[in-house]
Amino acid sequence: MLVAGSALGFAARKTYRLLASGALTLDIDVGRRLQPLGPLLQTIRAPQEVVFDVIAAPYLGKTPRALADKLQVWERGGDMVLAAHFTPVKCGITTTLETVRFQRPNRIDFRLVRGPVPHLVESFLLTANDAGTELLWQGELGTDLGAIGQWWGGRVARAWTRAVGTSLHELAAEAERRAHSGDDALESTR
Repeated sequence: MLVAGSALGFAARKTYRLLASGALTLDIDVGRRLQPLGPLLQTIRAPQEVVFDVIAAPYLGKTPRALADKLQVWERGGDMVLAAHFTPVKCGITTTLETVRFQRPNRIDFRLVRGPVPHLVESFLLTANDAGTELLWQGELGTDLGAIGQWWGGRVARAWTRAVGTSLHELAAEAERRAHSGDDALESTR
């Protein structure tokens, strides 16, 4: 009995780690439950085009070495890429594979291909305003297996939202740095 309990506990931990890492995706479309992601709103003191370029550049151009531990672009097209994202979580690194579609200058859409849940879509919506740019992140996450899947989805949604929030702050800082260094360059040439 003790051996069976230990084996079951080991199997449960292994399954949890495989799900959390993105190595195992359960997509059986039974008891599918959807939940919203976000919205998160970030005001960025930079022009919409600069913000779009900061987000799109590592995907559509050469990915900087500084992002190599977070992003690998597997396939590039004119307005869409297939990219692996690596995100630290409590039990290790989650690897997700996503399509990323770019609609310059106001929208970037992500669709999960492989990861810790069977369904996830999200968007960055950029709107120019007097302060610079409003970046709105929102999406939808879906899990299978009814209440068990919903519990898992809640855990994934919290971690996903934290990761996106961190990314929004980082890209806001970079877009503002670029916009202000561009302003400084213009000022020095006047």
